[in-house]
Amino acid sequence: MSKSLLRSVCLSLSGILLVGLTACGSLDRASNRAVSVVTPYKIDIVQGNFVSREQAAALKEGMSRLQVRDILGTPLLTSIFHADRWDYVFTFKRQGVEPQSRRVTVFFTGDILTRVEADALPSEAEFVASLDSGRKTGKIPVLEMSPESLTATAAAPQAAASKALPALPASYPPLESTSN
Repeated sequence: MSKSLLRSVCLSLSGILLVGLTACGSLDRASNRAVSVVTPYKIDIVQGNFVSREQAAALKEGMSRLQVRDILGTPLLTSIFHADRWDYVFTFKRQGVEPQSRRVTVFFTGDILTRVEADALPSEAEFVASLDSGRKTGKIPVLEMSPESLTATAAAPQAAASKALPALPASYPPLESTSN
């Protein structure tokens, strides 16, 4: 093989290799763009105790632990090292939205509430509105009955009760046989 022929073969192979590597790079960018269009579904993650502004406002110094638990629910965190402290922690993670995190801490002396420390809390209506953001509306049916439906529903048990039921037997056979 002559030198010029060998040189042209090497140049051709180098060119093919260079084109192939360039194509791989552009293919990689194209595939990344295609993959970024299709994203996996990530569920909403709600953890902990949601405490609303209204619930926190209902707490008053001097309440018992039982009264606090009736208003806020069972605390997420209780510690044997901090027996006079209950922590209510709430986190909410949704795809494409900044995660929410809130904390409410109640302090007791013995069985009596002495103070409450809380982050800025939303009202119940604000929280519910934040849950529905970005969702399609109009799919929930109206949950009201027409007056005709209410009348028909109320009349149904009366009609069923007026139907004659078969007579019950006077006695039932024994559950166990008497012969041994």
